[in-house]
Amino acid sequence: MYKKILIATDGSELAQKGVVHGLELAKGLGAAVAFLTVSEPFPTLAWGGAMAGYVAADELTNYQESARKYARELLDKCKAEADAKGIGAKTLHIENQTPAEAILEVAAAEACDLIVMASHGRRGLGRLVLGSQTAEVVSLTQIPVLVVR
Repeated sequence: MYKKILIATDGSELAQKGVVHGLELAKGLGAAVAFLTVSEPFPTLAWGGAMAGYVAADELTNYQESARKYARELLDKCKAEADAKGIGAKTLHIENQTPAEAILEVAAAEACDLIVMASHGRRGLGRLVLGSQTAEVVSLTQIPVLVVR
């Protein structure tokens, strides 16, 4: 049924539930997985004043280095979980994009036939205020999405 599953994670406890669920599904189906984590763009509008360019450059470098280190550690952990279950896995870190945008692009580029991601399931004002990357992926993709709560 599904041959390649994209599992999106941000490393949170909730996202880990999606990783576990996606791996169990992949194992049961004999599917390969691609793990994806995304580092959002640095919030440059938060900086102001005459020295903003100098401060922001240092902060940007720190942000990028920290994001890369975090992504590497997270994806290494996910890959180890897949290896332990005998599941073929690839890891991907996309920088400077919103998660939904990156998930959609990677799913298409990697020819994934299912996307697995976690969601808090917020409704109403909470969803409007916090945004919903999951809702955006679900509404814009042609690929089936399994949402783990």
